[in-house]
Amino acid sequence: MRILIAEDDQVLADGLLRSLRGSGYAVDQVSSGTEADAALASHEFDLLILDLGLPRLHGLEVLRKLRARGSTLPVLILTAADSVDQRVKGLDLGADDFMAKPFSLQELEARVRALTRRGLGTASSIIRHGPLTFDATGRVAYINDQMIELSAREISLLEVLLQRAGRLVSKDQLVTRLCEWGEEVSNNAIEVYIHRLRKKIEQGPIRIATVRGLGYCLEKIAA
Repeated sequence: MRILIAEDDQVLADGLLRSLRGSGYAVDQVSSGTEADAALASHEFDLLILDLGLPRLHGLEVLRKLRARGSTLPVLILTAADSVDQRVKGLDLGADDFMAKPFSLQELEARVRALTRRGLGTASSIIRHGPLTFDATGRVAYINDQMIELSAREISLLEVLLQRAGRLVSKDQLVTRLCEWGEEVSNNAIEVYIHRLRKKIEQGPIRIATVRGLGYCLEKIAA
């Protein structure tokens, strides 16, 4: 899962970055509305955390332009506690949820999980694929109800493949979903992560198929 934080309070932004990265998300941050608009127009994200009081372009205008491009990206708005009118305007413009400052990081993470589930079209945090089960809340995976020991990067990789189970995922798409700005991850590194994940989950009918030159596909093999 890749998240964009648009927040100009760097102390708050740093806290959000540490918290969400610690939960296994790939997170990028911008500090102005114009930067947020440019990032949203040129990159793919799974969630936007949007402060309304951004410099250079107000958060509501960032949201308006995002929806005008036809994007259905889930948006969590951060507002001052007394800004009821702005919260109403944000919801009318297509925001999915809001939190008033100050807020609990634990509650924010719960809302992030709920919104990313909504973006995937599911109300459950559990994703199942044959004997493979992934708990997006606990960030753990199981094969036949036995927990698998996975690194944070392997968990993120498995989550992307599960979200697109049965469909091809290119190496470029994996890099986009797993990596933050400035993080150098080569196609060879993706192959290494795939190899490690295969050794841990390819039991019974589950396999990660390689489509040479194109990418990977999580499959169930018919008995």
